[in-house]
Amino acid sequence: MSSVAKVGPDAGSLSLGPLAGILGFHLARASAVTGALYERHVGEPLGLRKAEFSLLMLLLANRALPPKQLARALAVTAPALTQLLDRLQQRGLLRRQPNPRDGRSQHVVLSEAGRQLAAQAAASAAPMEADLRERLSAAEQAMLVELLDKLGG
Repeated sequence: MSSVAKVGPDAGSLSLGPLAGILGFHLARASAVTGALYERHVGEPLGLRKAEFSLLMLLLANRALPPKQLARALAVTAPALTQLLDRLQQRGLLRRQPNPRDGRSQHVVLSEAGRQLAAQAAASAAPMEADLRERLSAAEQAMLVELLDKLGG
């Protein structure tokens, strides 16, 4: 990897020095870009944090999930998930219900309002995704997802 990188359209060339080879730096830069896009398309208009959006998308795709599985999928601790679930439940977006197979455990499900907001959030995210996908070929997109899964798991 080159130690010189263009950091903006008018910035010219800037030596990154040791940063050129630091994955965390490049991930942080990409995260700043994707975070700003998320806030513009989903976060600010719908009042959803990224973790809330992700949780709503998981529930929309899976209907009912146990908290433990949600925590693993979101890479959060049990206490952090509890806070997240409490916040969304207070907003009327989800509910906890007994597991029909084992009454000792719970499932998390979307309420009707949660299902509507999740569908709206998915639609709002589409232009954001289109903007990001324009920057990469289909092969690059697949490779990026595979590599990020490796880092995240």
